[in-house]
Amino acid sequence: MAKQLTEEQIQEQKQYVQWLLERARAAMCAIKDYDQTQVDRLCQAIGWATANEKTFTRLADMSIAESGLGDPTTRYGKRFKIHGILRDVLRQKSIGIIEEIPEKGLVKYAKPVGVIASLVPVTNAALTEAGTGIFAIKCKNATIFSPHPASKNTTIETVRIMRDVLKKMGAPEDLFICIEKPSIPLAHELMSACDLTIATGGPAMVKAAYSSGKPAYGVGAGNATMLIDETADVADAARNTRISKISDNGSGCSSDGNLVVDASIYDAFLSKLQEEGGYLVTDEQKSMLQNVMWDAERHRTSPTIARPAAKMAELAGFKIPEGKKFLIVKEDKIGKEYPFSSEKLSPVLAIFKYSGFEHGLDMISRIYRVGGRGHSVGIYSFDDDHIDRLARMAPVSRIMVRQPQSKANSGSFTNGMAMTSSMGCGIWGGNITNENVTLKHYMQTTWVSRPIPEDRPPDSEIFGEFYNTETY
Repeated sequence: MAKQLTEEQIQEQKQYVQWLLERARAAMCAIKDYDQTQVDRLCQAIGWATANEKTFTRLADMSIAESGLGDPTTRYGKRFKIHGILRDVLRQKSIGIIEEIPEKGLVKYAKPVGVIASLVPVTNAALTEAGTGIFAIKCKNATIFSPHPASKNTTIETVRIMRDVLKKMGAPEDLFICIEKPSIPLAHELMSACDLTIATGGPAMVKAAYSSGKPAYGVGAGNATMLIDETADVADAARNTRISKISDNGSGCSSDGNLVVDASIYDAFLSKLQEEGGYLVTDEQKSMLQNVMWDAERHRTSPTIARPAAKMAELAGFKIPEGKKFLIVKEDKIGKEYPFSSEKLSPVLAIFKYSGFEHGLDMISRIYRVGGRGHSVGIYSFDDDHIDRLARMAPVSRIMVRQPQSKANSGSFTNGMAMTSSMGCGIWGGNITNENVTLKHYMQTTWVSRPIPEDRPPDSEIFGEFYNTETY
């Protein structure tokens, strides 16, 4: 249980946060007259400083060494997310008039939101700070970063680099500020004082962000499930599953957790998964794995989150052959009492078999009642009717078609999703937006409306067949 703060400590925290806010607001004031070209140059400079291969590799190594979580090889690739975020923001306006609709007499102006509290998750230190920083600077906001204690040194170093860029560019360093001694109470105080919170982290912190009394964009829990129908390219689906599953040891909310496979291709697909580096656990090993991954109350145990497959097996008490990168568990039961149908945050996959597409859709529905509502689902299919039927029923904000899920749904250079590291999960996931959290969420807007010729259809058109019928 967390130690309760004294009244003196509470006041010290409030004063500290107010001091940070004053610095951040002064920095914002200093750039209030920057034009689009100036902020775009700042974005480019920050992007290069954090996403060049040498620097990002150093930060990724630092974060893994510090937290003990993640996979170096696949985490290095996260730097390209910063490239994509920069690509997107440079194509958009964020200052002054950003949209005009002449036929409606409307003009939209962009404004900063103010000082942003950014909660940095332990598995995304280095990426979150850079992405949030680019979005924030583009809109002339300031950001105060609250690191996860297990990766605080990586966040401090990343923000130091970003501050150094600002200084070299003649902009105030305090547009980016990092809390160097993070704590949960301090994060709560920060959220309640800042103008907006971007909460990319665990459910408890997201809930705290929404309870802070200030606007917040949070994310929901994942339990990404892939539906593989009889039309799928089995080899391609297996390869993409491996790419998605082993990324950062399956630590992302978008990482494949469940595979729902048509019976006619189930055996062939399972065989291809094993060729791609999957290890099919035995029934005994499945039980051993469950016992180490979840406690008696079905809570995930931290020692198994984002660990390599070989380490997962070792913790469970068995060994896997060298070269195996992820674990495959056969499952035929769905429900909260069957934890392999829930989110795993590790290189562990559950594979289910269905007979008939309606059965597959029913399994998807039941899996999302266990967890992951609002986040994402994927489908490997060339049947547009199947894709449409899944899209109509799935309680998720995004569906990836024939793509590696964890590499695609937060934006990819080969799809049209907006690049981000924060994904809203809508009302299903307890969030306010279904969208990928991007530039538009970092700005306020003012609509200016001028008069237009009257746009008033006759009543008979508005009310249709009910016009002039019996009244009540």
